[in-house]
Amino acid sequence: MTQTKVEAPFVESGGGSSFKNLLINGDMQIWQRGTAATAATSAYVGVDRWKILENSEGAITAEQSALSTADKATTGCRNALLIKCTTTDTSIGSGQYSYISQALEGQFLSHLAWGTTSAKTLTLSFWVKAYVAATYTIFIKKYDNTAYFIPIEYAVNSSNTWEKKTIVISPTSGSTSLITGANGAFDQDNGIALLLGFGLTWGSSYHGTSGTWATGNHFSTSNQTNFLSSTDNTFYVTGVQLEVGDQATDLEQVPFDVQLQRCQRYFVKFGGDDAYSSFGSGMWKTGTIASLILTFPTKMNHEPTMTIANATATHLRKEGTAPNTSAIALDVSSTLACMYNGTVSSGGSAGQGTVHFGDSTTNCTFSFDSEL
Repeated sequence: MTQTKVEAPFVESGGGSSFKNLLINGDMQIWQRGTAATAATSAYVGVDRWKILENSEGAITAEQSALSTADKATTGCRNALLIKCTTTDTSIGSGQYSYISQALEGQFLSHLAWGTTSAKTLTLSFWVKAYVAATYTIFIKKYDNTAYFIPIEYAVNSSNTWEKKTIVISPTSGSTSLITGANGAFDQDNGIALLLGFGLTWGSSYHGTSGTWATGNHFSTSNQTNFLSSTDNTFYVTGVQLEVGDQATDLEQVPFDVQLQRCQRYFVKFGGDDAYSSFGSGMWKTGTIASLILTFPTKMNHEPTMTIANATATHLRKEGTAPNTSAIALDVSSTLACMYNGTVSSGGSAGQGTVHFGDSTTNCTFSFDSEL
């Protein structure tokens, strides 16, 4: 069911965080990949932990919307995720889609008791503002054992107006026992167990019945509006909370540094913010190659992939000199650290220690991706 209520201004509760929100960065605090409008296909392009997927003849962008003082008072958040339609597709194919999602690890969800008759009810609450007042959908996909899906409709009642939505997700919604049966259980590991999504447009192959668990790819309903129908269309979302129980509570306020570290389990970026950023440290193997170790700020979900931007805008220290780095290559990595090789044309000294750092620009970044 969907309940739309007039909300009192947000009041931060005391006593610190209990991590009642199963989602990370639901208030859109952390944007390690950048805040500017970026074309989205099927990738993480801006806000941490939220993946933007687009598979149609149209196109969308994702960006940070810094909220006004009045909007902050309404939503309790400083930022929102803003999706814009930049190219239309007025005839969505049966297998086409556009949506926003976050994946959750199974080992963080054991207290839900799914897969038993004690399976817990969840409540999703969020703030949304959209140009088109129409019917939209959210969905939950349960992974592991048998995959189960539930789409649920909600209404945006007024154009360009912040509205608070509350959606109760029962494990027996639609009078089914799929979630309370043995195949409703999660694997207790670091893989995807639940996927929460906000629909923007869905082709007919993904339509199901609102509020009913099913085994098919039921991500939406036929009533979902087509966000790609006009380049006037915008969709803002923030303050997203998924919690145990059948009532929505105040949005949990996680301190910025704690929220950042939680996001860094899945993606971490070094450099890009300050001149002379520090990267790894190690030892010269030869006069042109140094072996360097870079430690991650927290244990990552799995061994990450490394992406480097502007490697030549960095230097390797050698006594009183700092030759430019001509190349960087990953050697080995784990969930805690990586070892990589930095190459210079000359100027190193085998056996001596060295540090790796950026130049006076902010161009060089090391990014490590461990997303689900």
